[in-house]
Amino acid sequence: MTTQQSRADFFVDPERDRRFTGPATGDERRMLAAFLADHRATLELKCSGVDAELARRAVEPSTLSLLGLVRHLADTERRWFRKVLAGQDADPLFSSAEAPDGDFDGAVDDPAVVAAAWEAWRSEVAFAERFVADAPDLDVEGDDEWRGKVSLRWVLIHLVEEYARHNGHADLLRERIDGAIGI
Repeated sequence: MTTQQSRADFFVDPERDRRFTGPATGDERRMLAAFLADHRATLELKCSGVDAELARRAVEPSTLSLLGLVRHLADTERRWFRKVLAGQDADPLFSSAEAPDGDFDGAVDDPAVVAAAWEAWRSEVAFAERFVADAPDLDVEGDDEWRGKVSLRWVLIHLVEEYARHNGHADLLRERIDGAIGI
């Protein structure tokens, strides 16, 4: 007899899962940073234990893959924190005007491509974490060509939403790769 398994129980034993344990009251910056950190950790968890399969596409003709999500989110972090909020000259690493979907199209089964994606993502996350920690408050603003003036508060909320949406994609992609389910 097989035992039914809950989607919430596959990846991590609930007793050992350190995600989503941040503050539920108190300081807004700590709360938003914790939610974003938890979603970043969820992306890493969804990608754990697979190498070449990270580049596996969802379904034809989509180029959506776990590796594409890592590359896309590296560029997303870079855009909002380096370019918009810090005012740096920071072009995307994986896409361009000539290849607007390069983050997904270029996500191929090559160990060097996989390593570069993770290195870039971790670097952009580290920059963002330092930026958030060092900002005098959540009202720090930047100019964005899409939204106009945005605050650090808005960017943090937007990034939580961005990761939450893409972690939903990651759920389905991972299940397609090896049947793994869970939060």
